Amino acid sequence: MSKMKYAKVATVGRPEADVIKSFLEAEGIDVELFQESVAQSSYAISFSPVQVFVPKDMLQRARELLKSFDIEQEEDEEEEE
Repeated sequence: MSKMKYAKVATVGRPEADVIKSFLEAEGIDVELFQESVAQSSYAISFSPVQVFVPKDMLQRARELLKSFDIEQEEDEEEEE
């Protein structure tokens, strides 16, 4: 099995995820957002949590940059194993 190249840095609401994505991309960090679809309606989707992923090699830099945000950051899953 191949290892994932991205790591989750935070799980937040959609508005926060969009701000974080813009902020990190302005700092040169690629960002992928993942949001599960809970219904076909766009209203329901906007309230489901969004996971923010960055490349693993940029994870520490992203964490440092996100310290200014009032969010709880994800722990590194590999460290927990």
